[in-house]
Amino acid sequence: MQTLLLQAASAEGANLYSNFLFIGLIILVFYFFMVRPQQKKAKDQKKFREELKRGMNVVTIGGMHGRLLSVDDDTVWLEVDKGLKLKFEKSAIAVEPTTRVNANTVTETT
Repeated sequence: MQTLLLQAASAEGANLYSNFLFIGLIILVFYFFMVRPQQKKAKDQKKFREELKRGMNVVTIGGMHGRLLSVDDDTVWLEVDKGLKLKFEKSAIAVEPTTRVNANTVTETT
């Protein structure tokens, strides 16, 4: 009888250990496939916004295409048509129009 109880307790401990291992594995996979790529994308976007300079062609997050006329600390002026100038927040600049956004990467188009 005691042997049977000891075996049951041992099986519960092994099952509990495997459950914790499985949960840890799920968290690890979630980090490497969801969190880490998102952090990399945000870092690349921040770097792009810091490197903005006058004359670049850009696209805003709303889809407005234009050429940068001036870049301030928090805002940019875009010329979207001849003589039409619009002021945007720097955070509203998404990408250069020469880049194409794929599902996982940003690549240059030729």
